[in-house]
Amino acid sequence: MNHRPAKIWHSYRSLPRWVQVWVGFVLIPVNVLPFLLLDTWSGRAGAAAALFVVATNLPIMWFAGGMSRAMSLPHLLAWVPLEIALVLRISGAAGNLPPSTAELALAIALLLINGISLAFDALDSWRWLRGQREVPGTAA
Repeated sequence: MNHRPAKIWHSYRSLPRWVQVWVGFVLIPVNVLPFLLLDTWSGRAGAAAALFVVATNLPIMWFAGGMSRAMSLPHLLAWVPLEIALVLRISGAAGNLPPSTAELALAIALLLINGISLAFDALDSWRWLRGQREVPGTAA
């Protein structure tokens, strides 16, 4: 019997409460929204970035047995280009037609939430690269 999912859940639940709320009730839901607007430029860009993050973070989480700081590295690779693309889209430099109100709201939400998250990700990436590899909720 594989106990890895329980270990990952325990690791997540051992994070500070505000981090759990941020990830579970803000970060993930906002990054699921693009899948509701796949008919838009920003929806497709956001969905592609979200899929990349999931495809890279799940193996890291599985291998580490929890919420490793290494998970922040793919966020940098996905969300920095997404932030640039969304700024270009909002400014009218990307896409053929102007964004609809819904697309504009999505782009702004992604910019704000992922922009805040990128600050945390930059710090976690730096810490991980400097050797802070402990995984919350696991024995050292």
